[in-house]
Amino acid sequence: MDSYDLIVIGAGPGGYVCAFRAAQLGLKVALVEKGATLGGTCLNVGCIPSKALLHSSEHVVFAKNHAADHGIKLGSIEVDLATLMKKKDAVVTKLVGGVAQLAKARKITVLTGTASFASANTIDVKGAQGASQITAKNIVIATGSAPVELPFMKFDGKAVVSSDHAIAFDSVPKKLVVVGGGAIGLELGSVWARLGSDVTVVEFLPKIIAMYDDDIVRNFTRLLVKQGLKIEVGAKVTGFANGVLTAEREGQKLEFPADKVLVAVGRRPYTDGLALEKAGVQLDDKKRVKVDAHLKTTAPGVWAIGDAVAGPMLAHKAEEDGVAVAEWIAGKAGHVNWDLVPAIVYTEPEVASVGLGEDAAKAKGLAIAVGKFNFAANGRAIAADAVDGFVKIIADAKTDKILGAQILGHGAGELISEIVTHMEYGGSAEDLGRTIHAHPTMSEAVKEAGLAVSKSAIHSL
Repeated sequence: MDSYDLIVIGAGPGGYVCAFRAAQLGLKVALVEKGATLGGTCLNVGCIPSKALLHSSEHVVFAKNHAADHGIKLGSIEVDLATLMKKKDAVVTKLVGGVAQLAKARKITVLTGTASFASANTIDVKGAQGASQITAKNIVIATGSAPVELPFMKFDGKAVVSSDHAIAFDSVPKKLVVVGGGAIGLELGSVWARLGSDVTVVEFLPKIIAMYDDDIVRNFTRLLVKQGLKIEVGAKVTGFANGVLTAEREGQKLEFPADKVLVAVGRRPYTDGLALEKAGVQLDDKKRVKVDAHLKTTAPGVWAIGDAVAGPMLAHKAEEDGVAVAEWIAGKAGHVNWDLVPAIVYTEPEVASVGLGEDAAKAKGLAIAVGKFNFAANGRAIAADAVDGFVKIIADAKTDKILGAQILGHGAGELISEIVTHMEYGGSAEDLGRTIHAHPTMSEAVKEAGLAVSKSAIHSL
C-alpha cells in the first residue's frame, strides 16, 4: 500500500490547488480524480467553457449590432456553432493540460478513479486499471458539487438539461426556458440568446440574482430585457410536458413553450459514494461536510474544502480553502477571510459584489453611507460603448470603513478586486477615493464612488 503525507480527493480548483500548495511545502501528495482530465467541474464543464462561450457570443453581438457604428462594414453575420464549440473545447483542453503538466512537474501522484474511505486514513481507488488502496496522515475531501435536479423534472440531457449539457448543444434551440435566475442560468441564457434563441428566464423569487441590491437588480433586469431575454419572476415551476413548461404565479397558470429547459436552481455538495461513515465524517443538515473553523471534519486527519462544505460555491473560494488547508497541514499559518469572497455574474454587463450590500446593511440596522458613480460619466466607458451601470460603495457612517460594494457594468468582475484588496486591509472609502487611478480607465468609476461616500466625487454632482 502506497503511503503519502496527503491525499486529495477531487482535482477541481480546490483540490488541485490544495495539492499544488502542499507539494510546494514539501509534502508527498496523491491527487485522486474520477474524471479523465484534471480541473473538475470548473475547468471541464463549468466556469471556463461557459466563459469561452460568453466571449465568443459577445463577438456575435458586436458584429450584428455595433460594428457599423464603428465604421466596420460586414456582410451577413452567420454563426458556425460547430466551430464556436470547437473554440470552447480548445480553451478547455489547453487549461486542463496545463494543470496536468503542473501536477507532473510538482511530482504529485495523480490517480484516475473513484475514491472511497476504507478508514479515516485509508482510501480505496477504483479505476480502469483496477483497484488499489492508499493511505495518508491527512486526507482532503474536495469533491465539489453537482447541479440540483427538480424531483418532478429529471435531467434527460435532451429536453431537460443541466448546465453540463447547456455548454454543448449541437444546435441553437428555437425556444429555451431557463429555470432559475442566478448566475449560471443568466450566463448560459445570455449565450444562447446572443446566438439566436428565444430565451425566457423563470425565477421563483421576486427578483433575479436575489442576493444583490434592488437598484442593481432593477437596472440589470432592464438591460437583459433590452437584450431580448424575457424575465418572469415570482413564478413557481410545476412541470414540463409536450414541449411546454408550466408554472404558477399568484394562482394564475403560466405556460412557456420550450424546445429545451435548462434547470439552473443551484448546486448540491457532491459526496456520493465516498463512504464517509467508514471514516467517521459527518454531514450537516444540508448534506454538506461538517467542518470547524480550520476546515477539519469530525474525523481526525480528514479535512474538507470548497463546494463540499458551507459557504459560497465559487471556484476562488475553493482555491483559498485548499491553500489554507495545505498550509495548516504543513504547520504554517493558513488563513481565509470568508467575509470577503467576491461574487460575479459574467453577463454583459457583468454584476459583481463583495461584503455587505446596501439593502443587507440597512436590514441589519447599520448606520451606513453610500457612494455611487455611473459609468455614463466615465470617459473610457463612453469611448468603449460601456456606459450601462454604476459602482456602489457601502461604508460605515462613523468610521468610513468599507463594508461592501456592488458593481453593474462592463468588466465589473475585474473592477471588484481592488475593492476586495482595500477591504482586506480594513481600508476606508476615502482610502479608495484617494488612491491614484490611471486616466482614462473604467476603474476611475470605483475611485469616484469611493469619493461619493463623502459627497466628494469630482465628476458627478
